[in-house]
Amino acid sequence: MIRGHWHADHVTTQPTTQPAATRPVPTQPTTTDRRALRDEVLLVLGVSLGASAVYSFLALLARLTAPGRLSEQQATLNASRAPERPWLDLAYQLVDIGFALVPVLLALYMLRPEPLKVIGVDTRRPWFDLSTGAGLAALIGIPGLGLYLAAHALNLNANVVPAALPDVWWAVPILVLSAAQNAVLEEVVVVGYLITRLEQMGLKTAAVVASSSLLRGAYHLYQGFGGFVGNAIMGVIFSVFFLRTRRTMPLIVAHTILDVVAFVGYALLHDRVSWI
Repeated sequence: MIRGHWHADHVTTQPTTQPAATRPVPTQPTTTDRRALRDEVLLVLGVSLGASAVYSFLALLARLTAPGRLSEQQATLNASRAPERPWLDLAYQLVDIGFALVPVLLALYMLRPEPLKVIGVDTRRPWFDLSTGAGLAALIGIPGLGLYLAAHALNLNANVVPAALPDVWWAVPILVLSAAQNAVLEEVVVVGYLITRLEQMGLKTAAVVASSSLLRGAYHLYQGFGGFVGNAIMGVIFSVFFLRTRRTMPLIVAHTILDVVAFVGYALLHDRVSWI
């Protein structure tokens, strides 16, 4: 984190070959270390998904106090910014995606000197990352769709519209980029970075998993209670996976697959399949 304080290179996730008698004795973070880490985490989240969670909570309050049922309201993702001027709309979309990744760079900078290695965002295990990511996407995606439909039927969720871009040539590429951006932002910040820092602060495993998972659910509250529950459950699965493997890359793969299927699938099929 901060030079001279507790940061990523104080924690090792790889076995050491040193004899047991000569291995350094792990030290607990001091009160000063914990405060510095806490402040850093609050700042990183305050300019990224923590702020999104606050806005999402307010959006849910707005929906609950608006006329009509929650299930009759609409939550639109990937909306057009300038539908009458496609070139300007494309520029807006690209800028939005680019700036959304700045908190990722900030989180990685805070985890220096080897941030990608610390949270497992590298190409050392490509087949493991791809195959495990695809498996996680299937594990999350199929039950998640059922949970969404059930929550919507019970008036616990808004009607989520994954894509509302005009019929232009760049719509599908932008949706794919948006899916990848969501995956990188959420998995690096909420899993790789946050879990690493919370562990370094001395939190117990249950508290670490709960913190990451509840935050993931919170910034999806704009969709309704179903969005909160479904994403919190996803957060538990992803957090436990990271704690066991120390790899964020499979989670990025899984999240990208889920969002590409949702965004692109909706854009291509919503006019042809009645229940979408």
